[in-house]
Amino acid sequence: MIYLDNAATTLHKPPQVAQAVFSAMHTMGNCARGTHKEALDAARGVYAAREKLAALFGCPRADHVIFTCNATEALNIALNGLFAPGDHVITTDLEHNSVLRPLYRLEAEGKISLSFVPANADGCIAYEDFERLMTSRTRAVVCTHASNLTGNALDISRIASIAHRHGALCVIDASQTAGCLPINMETMGLDVVCFTGHKGLMGPQGTGGLCIRPGVEIASFKVGGTGVQSYSRTQPEAYPTRLEAGTLNGHGIAGLGAALDFILETGVSAIHAKEKALMEHFYTGVREIPGVTVYGDFTHERAAIVSLNIREYDSGEVADALSQEYAIATRPGAHCAPRMHYALGTQEQGAVRFSFAYYNTEDEVDTAIAAVKELAQ
Repeated sequence: MIYLDNAATTLHKPPQVAQAVFSAMHTMGNCARGTHKEALDAARGVYAAREKLAALFGCPRADHVIFTCNATEALNIALNGLFAPGDHVITTDLEHNSVLRPLYRLEAEGKISLSFVPANADGCIAYEDFERLMTSRTRAVVCTHASNLTGNALDISRIASIAHRHGALCVIDASQTAGCLPINMETMGLDVVCFTGHKGLMGPQGTGGLCIRPGVEIASFKVGGTGVQSYSRTQPEAYPTRLEAGTLNGHGIAGLGAALDFILETGVSAIHAKEKALMEHFYTGVREIPGVTVYGDFTHERAAIVSLNIREYDSGEVADALSQEYAIATRPGAHCAPRMHYALGTQEQGAVRFSFAYYNTEDEVDTAIAAVKELAQ
């Protein structure tokens, strides 16, 4: 199987990731739940992973790195904990449902008002629209770093600058870029970065989190056991326990820590360069094939994603043919990105997404190009 569905989850990961999970399952106690060796080892391992994530994302404080099950949970924590009744929020047409649905619910409950920066037929936005939509009640701009459908990346430094100029926060969904594109909260001016561990970070599923700039206050989303301040009726106020109730996924975090070692040693720039080369090779090979339509803007920075359609064929049928006839794994359909599909005009047909990662090869890309050519005949 040639696996080109890395925007959903990376299948091939550094071998030390599985080794770390296996070891943790045999040695790790419960973090912050005791003073015996196993519990202390767990606490040290979890904190080491926080430090690695803080280094990777330029987060000023490791104790402001919060662990969650995935980016969706991280975004729910941030979006439900930042806003007060009457607040205004700006987001974009590029968003995944992990951003859209929490915001839609807050809007339906009358807690926020919501505005969208529109995308054009190439999936691109005009940054001037952020300025146009700002009001005196705008509390935050919430946006993806890169579209999970087209791969188009946003200039998050520019967006953060606009937000801060109007007294608003900048909250970033880095699901498609963490570990693949450079992110530095301090130099880019980011207030909250939400991430998942199982995609570009190459860790296990069931891992993710958010990094919070010091001074940004997010109310507790869930409450319960923390291992500290057990006689208090309320959740502790200090990060990270304010936003972490219950036992952490210590085994998964151990694997994530091993993946972070690989990323920090290899370098995000080197990883991005390899993934970009694979993506560009595929794009160059398919863009001129008669009957193939490729979506997105390939003139600016982007994630290693190419989405396309072949003639009027249903995207699900094309993906099935790729899987069954060519042993190539891709992702068809709506990709949990409804507003982007409307912008592209693909809401009925969907699109076939090819997404590339560090462990893919040029030979695999050549095979995928040849398969698209045959299916388009």
